[in-house]
Amino acid sequence: MKKSITLLLVLALILTVFALVGCGGDDGAEGEELSVCLVVPSSFGDKSFNDSAKEGVENLKADFGVNVSYIECKGENFKQYMMQAAESADVVVPVGWQFYEVAQVAPEYPDTKFVWIDNVADGVESIPNLLCITYAQNEGSFLAGYIAATMSNTGVVGAVGGEDSNVINDFFVGYEQGAKYANPDIKVLTEYVQGKDGYDNPEGAKECAQSLHEDGADIIFQAAGNSGIGVFEAAKEGGFYAIGVDMDQKISASDYDDVIICSMVKEVGNSIYETVRKLIEDETWEGGRVWVADMATGYVRIAYGDEGSTQQVPDELKSEVEDLSQMIIAGEIEVKTTRQ
Repeated sequence: MKKSITLLLVLALILTVFALVGCGGDDGAEGEELSVCLVVPSSFGDKSFNDSAKEGVENLKADFGVNVSYIECKGENFKQYMMQAAESADVVVPVGWQFYEVAQVAPEYPDTKFVWIDNVADGVESIPNLLCITYAQNEGSFLAGYIAATMSNTGVVGAVGGEDSNVINDFFVGYEQGAKYANPDIKVLTEYVQGKDGYDNPEGAKECAQSLHEDGADIIFQAAGNSGIGVFEAAKEGGFYAIGVDMDQKISASDYDDVIICSMVKEVGNSIYETVRKLIEDETWEGGRVWVADMATGYVRIAYGDEGSTQQVPDELKSEVEDLSQMIIAGEIEVKTTRQ
């Protein structure tokens, strides 16, 4: 009888120790049961849009112990990959317009939350497990255009887009408006990478940039994902300047620091991070709506690299850009947009 009692006490002690161990762990333990799947239309390694999204998810893993997974669609089967992700993930983050069928997929997986990056789904208000995040890239692009026009020696600046779409043209209308704000006589030229792989065709973007440079553009803004590397290559070879996009590409694409004068940053990764952080820490989810991440909230800005980066933009011009950003935030400058 005494042996039985002793055995029970030992077992109870062991169970207590295991329970205490289970309750311990690092500060990220509260998110370790949450799973997030990031789905991109092409692949990672663009040092721009997709990589920014991945950085945000990796930070969630580091800070909260979130289980993360990734799917690279490589240009096909977008709906199928979203559905595959939803089978096992608590939160699915499709990045890009290619995932427009999210409006059909999300209702089929009501227990899964979807965060669609950079687009708005029709009828999102009636889909409570879907949050759409768009960005006021027109505001940041206004500043990029102002810098380009101010620094141009030829009176011609250019821009290369991954495709001719509302999202890309939202960059370009802001860029042109900012350029003409600096110099009403500036000429702004644009080209788009041709074909279905417009965001993953550096050679095509390089040809676009070379063509724009031949037409006089001495500073070229790129909004073309992985294709944008081709713009930087053209700038390096042709002796002109470029403006990066989405991430601070003086850092993420540091091989081209000498030709990238600045970048128009969209904090894609941070917007994903903040959405999931609220879900973990505050247990809040604001689905069924569109969140426009803008300059006022710090999700759109101009970046010039870090202390080790080459600084081509004069301090006086940086100060002017900061003043303009405050005017945009205050509503004193209304930047054109293609957003609906």
